Amino acid sequence: MKPLKFILILAFFVSQWANVHAQQGNAGRLSGNLETNANFFQRDTLIGANNTPQYDRQLFGAEAWMQLNYSNWGFDIGLRFDLFNNSNLLDPANSYSDQGLGRWYIKKKINKLGISVGYLYDQIGSGIIFRAYEQRPLLIDNALYGIRTTYDFNDNWKIKGFTGRQKLQFDSYASIIKGMSVDGFISSDSSKWTFAPGFGVTNRTLDDVSMATVVGEVATYVTTDSLTPRYNSFAFSAYNTLSVGPVSWYIEGAYKTEDLFVDPFAERTLFSGEKILGRLVQRPGSVVYTSLSYAAKGFGGTAEYKRTRNFTFRATPLVELNRGIINFLPPMTRVNTYRLTARYNAATQELGEEAIQLDLRYSPNKKWSFNFNFSNITDLPNTQTDGTTEGTQLLYREYFTEIAYKYKRKFIVTGGVQLQTYNQNIYENKPTAPNVETITPYFDFLYKISRKKSIRFEGQFMKVGDDDKAKAKQDYGDWAFGLVEFTMAPHWSLVVSDMYNLGPGKNSPSDASGEKLRIHYPRFDVFYTHNANRFSLSYVKQVEGVVCTGGICRLEPAFSGVKMSVSSTF
Repeated sequence: MKPLKFILILAFFVSQWANVHAQQGNAGRLSGNLETNANFFQRDTLIGANNTPQYDRQLFGAEAWMQLNYSNWGFDIGLRFDLFNNSNLLDPANSYSDQGLGRWYIKKKINKLGISVGYLYDQIGSGIIFRAYEQRPLLIDNALYGIRTTYDFNDNWKIKGFTGRQKLQFDSYASIIKGMSVDGFISSDSSKWTFAPGFGVTNRTLDDVSMATVVGEVATYVTTDSLTPRYNSFAFSAYNTLSVGPVSWYIEGAYKTEDLFVDPFAERTLFSGEKILGRLVQRPGSVVYTSLSYAAKGFGGTAEYKRTRNFTFRATPLVELNRGIINFLPPMTRVNTYRLTARYNAATQELGEEAIQLDLRYSPNKKWSFNFNFSNITDLPNTQTDGTTEGTQLLYREYFTEIAYKYKRKFIVTGGVQLQTYNQNIYENKPTAPNVETITPYFDFLYKISRKKSIRFEGQFMKVGDDDKAKAKQDYGDWAFGLVEFTMAPHWSLVVSDMYNLGPGKNSPSDASGEKLRIHYPRFDVFYTHNANRFSLSYVKQVEGVVCTGGICRLEPAFSGVKMSVSSTF
């Protein structure tokens, strides 16, 4: 039966069943939401918005998600219809079209026992050994297609077990994922301190087809690169949150047994004797992550540390990028919201990184607030075949400052500066590129004209360093960004912005004579909100760059065209 027919038939029977029970005074609750995106592509060879199916011939792409949830008789039931027409979310350089039942689930609580089947979202601890989650902006939907049971021993202790396969668009990977966790809560008699300990384990068993593919790949390796692949890999983690007054300390340690994965930096020797990069390896992995937070009146701070080594954990070893990821490694950089401060993002490095982050906030009164953030990420030392150890290289470093002043209810002004060092070789696979160095001052001014009307001005300037080898500025060079937003609550919001490449770099477009061009990237947005419905219409020219959501990143090409979206909750 086609998924759409299945949804319509099931929805009909659910509605009839709900009507019968409503007449008997046993009405349930039906809710849902709709999210749609439509892109009209306008070819622009000058900025690199070309040579994809959408720009060359299709001219249009769309995505939609329709979720329905029904609760009654102790059951929670959900269905989601997904649609993709010439979509570039799955792969920005290609087109993807399909539609069908993207998710369904049924949940029931029987006394202390909880049962869930279908496409499930869940995690163990902070997600380091297992996290089934969704990130729509990058079309990541790593739901577990299977069954989960939970049992509450009491109000403070719970055990959970699950098994299934990871979702792959409208199908699933063939490998089997299973796991369990125990979570608890302990507090002192006076509740001055609390513990929230936990332990978890996850196992992935490769299917025969994936193993045959791996064996075929390994058969092409010379003897020194060969290995004996294993079907099973286990990941363990122990974690705890300690809270004492205003202090909270979280710590988690994880270990993964020997597991197959592709190391893009591992050297492979061809039968001809030539050496290339990239091959299958089989190694154990580990992660240590901890965060310490303090919150009191007027002051708060968080310090984080993470050390990762060989913790790639996927449904099948030969998939790459953001596909087939079983777990989630917490990002160690600030989530920046301004256009230029968010231009360079540090994607989490599964193979190896050592990272620290410090965030401090201080508000002496209702008028002033100060924020300082520092993050530093390096790779790990590498032991060579002769026993020597190579030093670490800097992957990312950021200093971020912010000062905000609020004058009564009339206006708020925010300003600060960001300094970054960004390893373009690692994050964007550009081996000849030096680390990008940036200095970005910015300001944000919000003025309330009346109770329902306001206007906001935003400005940023990014200064980058020089590439001595290319005798030009790094990457795309210097940028300026300006934005004006006019809001008429509760319905309308109008936004006009421009990103200007005022100091072109070595990667900026050139004219026929080879001279670098100073190009504007304008954007116009109109937003309309009515109750739980939100509509947007945008004209966009966007430069190539890294897009991140929740610490998961990918490099996206330039965009030129019109975007429309509708979201509704009911």
